Amino acid sequence: MGLTSGTLRPPPERRVLSRIGDVLLTALAVAGGLCILLVILAVTLNITLIMFSTGSMAPTIPAGSVAVVREMPASQIEVGDVVTVDRAGALPVTHRVTDVLTRDGDRATFTMQGDANDDPDPAPYTAETVRVVLTSVPHLASVIVWSGHPVVLGCLTVTATALVTWAFWPRRTRGSPESAADPDLPQV
Repeated sequence: MGLTSGTLRPPPERRVLSRIGDVLLTALAVAGGLCILLVILAVTLNITLIMFSTGSMAPTIPAGSVAVVREMPASQIEVGDVVTVDRAGALPVTHRVTDVLTRDGDRATFTMQGDANDDPDPAPYTAETVRVVLTSVPHLASVIVWSGHPVVLGCLTVTATALVTWAFWPRRTRGSPESAADPDLPQV
């Protein structure tokens, strides 16, 4: 028996799985492209992420939030900005600027207070650069910490490997010229 002129369609369950796979691969490709774009923007614009472990900026930025921050000269800050200041021998502090006392070139001396704190920080800060908070996302810190767990990273790696292997695995369909030439395949 020879091949008929009509094309044979794969069974419906195979078509559904193929479509699901195509959608997953497309979504992963878009996500990968977005990640590349975000990395380029972060590097060129001096943007980073910081995680909040305390509630001193609540309710504006509750504990467990992640903030997008941009590094800039301290002389450019204004009263009301929420900024992160690095401190020698201590963790950085992120609070709202309450007063700018002096500006000298890129350097500024200023006071700050956490939104949830009753009192201002005990001493003024002097810095050449600060990181100003652009936006924040509540509760995202726990997701980031969770996704960095070795078991989660291992599962993501295995899943990505399986999807890439599936995507590039050679396929042979019934009725294709390759299957017609293979004497071990049944002919329709």
